[in-house]
Parts: sequence; C-alpha cells; structure tokens
Amino acid sequence: MVAFENPHPPVPIEIAPSLAHLDLPFFDAPHRQLAPALATWAGEQTVDERDDRAACRDWVRRLGTAGWLRYCVPAEHGGALPRLDSRALVLLRETLAFYSPLADFAFAMQGLGSGAITLAGTPAQRAAHLPAVARGEQIAAFALSEPDAGSDVAAMRTRATRIDDDWRLDGTKTWISNGGLADFYVTFAKTDPDAGARGISAFIVPAPTPGLDSSDHIELMAPHPLATLRFNACHLPAHSLLGPLHGGFKLAMQTLDIFRASVAAAALGMARRALAEAVTHARQRRMFGQTLADFQLTQARLGEMSALIDAAALLTYRAAWMRDTAPADQPLPRAYTAAAAMAKMTATENAQRVIDMALQLHGGLGVRVGQKVESLYRDIRSLRIYEGATEVQLLILGKAILKP
Repeated sequence: MVAFENPHPPVPIEIAPSLAHLDLPFFDAPHRQLAPALATWAGEQTVDERDDRAACRDWVRRLGTAGWLRYCVPAEHGGALPRLDSRALVLLRETLAFYSPLADFAFAMQGLGSGAITLAGTPAQRAAHLPAVARGEQIAAFALSEPDAGSDVAAMRTRATRIDDDWRLDGTKTWISNGGLADFYVTFAKTDPDAGARGISAFIVPAPTPGLDSSDHIELMAPHPLATLRFNACHLPAHSLLGPLHGGFKLAMQTLDIFRASVAAAALGMARRALAEAVTHARQRRMFGQTLADFQLTQARLGEMSALIDAAALLTYRAAWMRDTAPADQPLPRAYTAAAAMAKMTATENAQRVIDMALQLHGGLGVRVGQKVESLYRDIRSLRIYEGATEVQLLILGKAILKP
C-alpha cells in the first residue's frame, strides 16, 4: 500500500463542550449559570500533568481559589449551596472531565473524601475539615478498599481496637485515591470483627499520624495519585470516630450514593470530548478527494456515538434530579439506588464504546501518545471499575427488579 501524505494538515481548533443539555427540565437556573462559567474557566487553565501528584495539588489549589470546591461542602461550612447538590456535582464533573480527567479526579476526591464528614461529622470535625476542603487548603481521601475487600466491603480486615477511650488502627487499605497526597483519610475499619457489615466504623485519620505509611504508590495506565495505606499500631484519639460506632458501612454507602451519579457524569464528559475530537478530525482529514466526514460510514458512526452519549446523559441527569428532589429529612427512595446504578453502568460502558470509536476514526494517529483520544482511551477504563464495578451495578438492578 502507498501511504499518502495529507495535503491539508489539521488546523488547531479550540474545542468546547456543547451546553444544549442545560435546556433539559432536570436543571434549575443556578445549574444553567454554573456550567457555562465553569466551561469558560476550565478552558483557560493550563496545568502540566506529567507529574500526576504535582498536577493534582495544582488542580486542588486552582479549584479552591476559583471557588469550585465550594460545591463539595454545604453552605454553613463555606459551601456554595445549602446542601450537597447532585445536579451541580454532575455538571461540574462532566465539564471538568471534558477538559481534564485529572481535574475531575481532584474535584471528585475533595467531595468524596469529605462527604462522610458532611453527613455524620460532629460540629468540631466539620469545622476542622470542611472549610479547608472548600478552599483547597486540605486534600481529602476516602479509604475503604482493601486487597481482599473491594466490592465485598464486609470482608475488610483492617481493625480498630479500643484502647481505654482511644483507638488503635491496624491493617491495610489499597487503591486509595490521593494516597500519599491527602491531609486526612476517612478510613473504615472493623470495630466488631464478628458482625460483618454491621461491625464497621469510620475514623478521620490525619496524614501525619504515627503508624500510618502511605509511601507505597500505585502506578496506573492513566496517571492518577493512588497508594496503599498501611496502619501499624496507629493511635487515634477518641474524637477521631466519625459517626456512630458500628455505623461505618451505612455511612460509606450513603457517601457513595451521593457521588455515584457524578461518576457517570465524568464518563459523560470524557465521551463528549471524544465525540468533539472525532467530529473535528473527520471534518479536517482529507482522503480520496473528500473529507472523512463526507463518508456515510463516518456519519453513521458519529450518529451512533451521539445516541450513546444522549442515552447516558438522560439516565445521569435523572438520577441526580431524583436525589435532589427527594425530601432531605428522609432516607433516599429505593428507586434512586437503582437509578444511580443504571446511570453509572450505562454512562461508563457507553463512554468506553464512544471513545473506542473516536480512536478508530483517528486511525493510526489515535494510538499516538499525546493525542487526546489516546489519553481518553486510558482514562475511561477505570471508571467501569471504581465506586461499584459494572457487574455490581447489574446485581443492584437485578435485585431491584425482583423485589415486589
């Protein structure tokens, strides 16, 4: 075969997200103002992401200074809104992921790492951490997973033993986002080892605590700051207990419920960026006397990508809307758990397909390191696993269908 040089090399084009979805009835006026302002800000940021840990610190600082982290905490502790708003979190993560999955990661972990404190913290715990999280002055982390306890949370082995009025923490946590970077870790441990999920409690562990080793960093296919945490006779004062004794499992699930729809939104942002990159490339790439966009097969593929994105978007926005409109003083309805699971599963699976199609449309250029579709191809893969793998979401949905 003869390789033909492209006589019309691509012209750099500024790619920005479409905001047409803001017209959907799921959103209110504050949401419709939030997304365009964030898109403008995010498009102006330039962060060197070759060192993921330095870049994550930089993103947290920038997000805090610009006020975007205020959406991670309620207004009484320096937040932007009276309570955590799922639709705002969805729009923030979708927009940030469109520009930088690492910026999305930095934002999301501030929310997830502090979410349990928002839900169950004492006034002193909230005052010590939430305002600083909102300003980007403290980096938060959520330490739940273990080497043999990922989806099966009740199998965790990390143990918190009462020593007089204080606690001693022993065990290992792994796949911990912001590990080795965070200022504090919301850590879950067994306080009654024979009680399964009912014997788990939560603790706030400051990073400098003696007995905590966070030096074992984990390298991933898409750079993100992760580490394994080892607790060896880690002494914690009594006030480190977060929420009720043995109430850790419920607290962890409540925290994840808040952010599950936002994981779907991050996938949505990456998929939208992949489609935008594919459209731009198809319009510019010339072959056989016309552009790639002129071929019907290209048009069909772009149409399929668009439909996959819209289907995921509707499920994502519905789940966020259901949580925000549920009574604040009552438990979330069972239907929300199924809706969040459906959104998370569909958005992450569809995004994987969309990004793969976008890479294929780029041809050999798509697998070249430094191309946006190449980095998206690596970034999207973990979203199908963390905060409930696709298989777990399927189980949630199946059980929901079978319940009377």
